[in-house]
Amino acid sequence: MYASIRDDTVQSAYPDIITGLKALGLSAIEANFTRQVSLPSLTDKTVFFPVTTNAEIAEYKKHLDQYNVKISAFLLANNLNADDLEDELAWCTKALRVAHALGVKAVRIDSAMKGQQELPFDVRVEKFVKGIRALIDATPDAPVDMGIENHGYQGNDPNFLHGVFDGVGSSRIGMTLDTGNFYWRGHALEKTYAVIKEFAPLAKHTHIKNINYPEDKRNITREMGWEYGKYVCPIPDGDVDHTIVVGYLRDAGYDRDLCIEDESLGKFPIEERKNVLLRDAEYIKGLAR
Repeated sequence: MYASIRDDTVQSAYPDIITGLKALGLSAIEANFTRQVSLPSLTDKTVFFPVTTNAEIAEYKKHLDQYNVKISAFLLANNLNADDLEDELAWCTKALRVAHALGVKAVRIDSAMKGQQELPFDVRVEKFVKGIRALIDATPDAPVDMGIENHGYQGNDPNFLHGVFDGVGSSRIGMTLDTGNFYWRGHALEKTYAVIKEFAPLAKHTHIKNINYPEDKRNITREMGWEYGKYVCPIPDGDVDHTIVVGYLRDAGYDRDLCIEDESLGKFPIEERKNVLLRDAEYIKGLAR
């Protein structure tokens, strides 16, 4: 295993990606794959490299190699219940093809989709399965893994996740396992560990975050998202013990990144965020050894 960080996370504390990576002693990012089919510059947060053609992909790879940076995963903010599903799937297919060309092993798939809270459970599962199967069928020559993030309303529902995995039936589909989101969902801490352990064998990629709830709220079932903005915290300071979580991942044979996604940074003044991320990075690098 190795430590990585989301591009948006590092740029919330540093002027650009490469400055932050050097300060944190990291060399890998999760990169946002934009709707414009572009990827972020390491040196200027206002610049994105187009990656539509083979020549453009080669130019971006040259940019990564120049700074000795690897991409652990792409982040897709997809919607598998989009009004124009054909266009949505075409964009996701492009992401998988670019990932393959750059040697990126996984693409984060957003579990959220339009109208998810109004649709019946079986319909939601069917739509998601159909979308993922279409992506697999479209990319036999670009067999990049897809990791559904346990994110939001339906992504944190183990029954939904199992329904999708069983329905797709491919080793290319698994989890972007977010270590804070099942806890955010309202599960008691003990239940959170159990669900993370259950899904660890399906991990293709990770997001690492944490929450520090009052002691009397840790081992009870809470309302979804209860007081998250108040209690989200730096990774080493939260209730989820990541030595336990990383142990589950290691036992499952996971050997990819532990990706820092500290959502507490907005609680700190700009000048303090660097110290928060330095603590996060040292903690995660220690766990990844």
